[in-house]
Amino acid sequence: MEQEKLGVKTPEYVSLQFQLAGLGSRSAAHIIDYAIIMFTQFLIILFLLLAFTNSFTNFFVGSGESLILAIVLIVIFILNFGYFILFEYFWGGRTIGKRMIGIRVIQENGHNITLLSSIIRNFVRIIDMLPGAYAVGIILIFAHDKHKRLGDITAGTIVVHEKQKKSRQKPLDKYISDKGLRKETLQLESVHLKQFSQKDWHLLQTYVHRIVDLRTQEKDQLTMQVSKILLPKVKDQLTNNALNDEDWLILLYLHLKEEWEY
Repeated sequence: MEQEKLGVKTPEYVSLQFQLAGLGSRSAAHIIDYAIIMFTQFLIILFLLLAFTNSFTNFFVGSGESLILAIVLIVIFILNFGYFILFEYFWGGRTIGKRMIGIRVIQENGHNITLLSSIIRNFVRIIDMLPGAYAVGIILIFAHDKHKRLGDITAGTIVVHEKQKKSRQKPLDKYISDKGLRKETLQLESVHLKQFSQKDWHLLQTYVHRIVDLRTQEKDQLTMQVSKILLPKVKDQLTNNALNDEDWLILLYLHLKEEWEY
């Protein structure tokens, strides 16, 4: 099951191949995430109990315990749902557990998960947990041909393995290394990256793999064409005058490949 492949044709007519994440890898990621959530909850609740007991209880005579309980319940709710929603949306479909295991959530059409889809799939998690120990979710993941739990079915998402990087240095990697370019040179936030569609990524990916073998004149001409399409979307971030358009496109590629390359 863990090795099953899924072919997806995006709205931009780009064909992608994904390796579906099965029950084993999803369970391992889930255990890690919930260990983090439980530990965080313990620390926050302990802090609240100590703070209210030592400092504030006298101000809430007769209602102190109820206030503490209400705050604890709010904290538990925010952590159990907010953790997954925020990480999945702002970290490209990954949580800490998913990142460690090497899986991520994406839309079924191959795009990054949207905020609405993340909210839906994680609130439906309540049903997946029934009647206990994620029984509904486990049964559905095991039985569904795309290993979906109810939250995935409702939100239109799938969980896939991330593409493993090969240890041998490729010509493109050497080309980038020889130019001394590092991803950190270009500071881009999630809001900047979300301006680029999968069609943009496919164009940029094709460009960077072609320039390695092109002659200078051909490379300059192609760079000019591609930069006119892509660089205006992040023009406010291009502040280093020592870099040229080719450098900026390569740096943009280093950022976007974490979002789009599987």
